[in-house]
Amino acid sequence: MNVRRRHISGIAVTAATALGLGTLSACSSDSAAAGNTDKFDVVASFYPMQYLAQQIGGEHVNVTTLTEPGQEPHDLELSAKQTAEMGEADAVLHLKSLQPAVDEAIAQSGVKTKIDAATLTTLEDHGSVEHDHGHGGEEHAEEGHAEEHSEEEEHALDPHVWLDPVKYAEIAEGVAKAFEKADPDHADDYRKNAEALAKKLAGLNTAYEKGLKNTDTKVFFTNHAAFGYLAERYGLTQEAINGLDPESEPSPARIKELQEEAKADGVTTVFYETLVSDKTAKTLAKDAGLKTDVLDPLEGITDKSKGDDYLAVMESNLKALEAALGAK
Repeated sequence: MNVRRRHISGIAVTAATALGLGTLSACSSDSAAAGNTDKFDVVASFYPMQYLAQQIGGEHVNVTTLTEPGQEPHDLELSAKQTAEMGEADAVLHLKSLQPAVDEAIAQSGVKTKIDAATLTTLEDHGSVEHDHGHGGEEHAEEGHAEEHSEEEEHALDPHVWLDPVKYAEIAEGVAKAFEKADPDHADDYRKNAEALAKKLAGLNTAYEKGLKNTDTKVFFTNHAAFGYLAERYGLTQEAINGLDPESEPSPARIKELQEEAKADGVTTVFYETLVSDKTAKTLAKDAGLKTDVLDPLEGITDKSKGDDYLAVMESNLKALEAALGAK
């Protein structure tokens, strides 16, 4: 089975339909197939899940993605038609809590194999930057609504696990097992592909360990708090302008705090990303006399990405961090 790719709602969906959705090229070599296929059809929620499905599935899978290249995945909206078509897939692979619209659509779909990457590793809470600066701080707390507070705590878990190669490898192992169970005829190949991917990720982890072991500073500034797992893995400290939501606005107090910290910790660079506005990051850098560079959270691959796949972009990120942190 397969799902025809209708990625975004509203005007964009209408335009894409007119052009023929099957021709969009964010997927595997079989992505042009719009009807049922004789392969194991997997719907991935966004690029990191798509990459896993392609690497593990290899020639046996037909992978389609719900998030169009260049679209910020947190903001994804799905049409009723897209949700209905999802039920025609053999499996859907997503990361619960990152894309609420996708979570809701998957819950409503009839797809047999639902793989939630968040259950294949351990999610962590990497601080209260988002709560302090994205929700109005004390004002929000004064509202005192227990239900809202509970929901806020629930969503404090950081979903950006794919930026830690070790955790990403844990997810890959779980995805492979799910594929083996759902499509036992090709279980051996899924297992072999997963082992090959694990070796690549282990090599990436080693490169990060060596590259970031000795640096002038351990602190780096980012546009939004996507790199908590990476920072934790390699002994660094991420300071985010915004919280987990890349579209949130920092308070003046947060900007002042970062300016002071840049001086105290020898920060040289403010990192921004390709899928969201760089205006705040560049303004902070200008005011504080800092450089700017790209640190890609890998939520999607575009023509602006410094690499054409996960490994290449992660290697580019490592070089950027080494330069910014003064690696020896």
